[in-house]
Amino acid sequence: MLDGAMIMSFHSIKSPTIFSSKVNNTHYRTRFNPSTAIQTSRVLAQSHEGGKLPESKKLPRSQTLKPLLSQSNTVGIIGGVSTFSTLVFLEKLVWLSSRNGEESIPFVVCSDPTISRQIPLCGSFPPVNGKSSQILLNCGTLVENLRHKRVFLEQSGAGCIVMPCHMSHAWLFEVSKGCSVPFLNMGDCVARELKEAKLKRIVAGSNVRIGVLSSNASQLAGFYEEKLQNQGFEVVLPDKATVEHVIVPAIEALNRKDKEGATNLLRIAIQVLLVRAVNCVILASDEFHSLLPRDDPLYKKCIDPMDALVRFTIKWAQSNEKKVLKHTSKELS
Repeated sequence: MLDGAMIMSFHSIKSPTIFSSKVNNTHYRTRFNPSTAIQTSRVLAQSHEGGKLPESKKLPRSQTLKPLLSQSNTVGIIGGVSTFSTLVFLEKLVWLSSRNGEESIPFVVCSDPTISRQIPLCGSFPPVNGKSSQILLNCGTLVENLRHKRVFLEQSGAGCIVMPCHMSHAWLFEVSKGCSVPFLNMGDCVARELKEAKLKRIVAGSNVRIGVLSSNASQLAGFYEEKLQNQGFEVVLPDKATVEHVIVPAIEALNRKDKEGATNLLRIAIQVLLVRAVNCVILASDEFHSLLPRDDPLYKKCIDPMDALVRFTIKWAQSNEKKVLKHTSKELS
């Protein structure tokens, strides 16, 4: 799906993968610029050690790299804990934005597989309101790593930043703080789509109920709870018994490569929430991607936040492109 012109960085074991692409569905060409690639790797070579570059490694102002892409609607993508999830997001982004014969929107990706090794070092996950310094005590290296990638994407010409990873959203507040461009997140995208859907409440006298399923329910529930409650929804989470006897075993089944067992347990978890009169269930976990077939009746009751993020990202890019074209046409007239 990712056919088109591509510039890929020089890649070593210790440096993250970075590539930029402007894709169209009628022409295939691969270009590699060793000079640009080596310079890019120099900038990011130390990111696995916390995202901070020693002064000796920083490029002087006179050697500041030019943006990889100059289009104002370029999307900067911070690769998640799961490389697979990043690829899923990219495939959906390219396919949905080019399915009508149009060019795909331009994007820059920075993916670092070492992030997954930093997750277990964190003693706990932070609250989403950013009021606690616990994250800085336990996950400072990880946060600085993600921040560094965000800054790199901004300097690469990104007009907005996305982070297609549920786990990384636990540090959204810290990572997005000070960002010079819009930072789109899955919580806002899902909440907006649900608000626009104008759902009718199932139980009289209560707000519309939305269920949330996550492999890290206690850590990430607050993220979606805040976003959904701001839009007037009531959030319903799995009870302790469901977490212990259904969700945890489902993740364990996935770790054993038992997809069928994990899928059956996921069905049970969704049904438990539906019995509690929720209108739909948010599958807020990278592990739950692609378990249910698209034509499954239960899947139709679910929302994949990754899909919502893709749709909103495309809307942003296309809207931004139209603004530029309108401004250009005025200057020419």
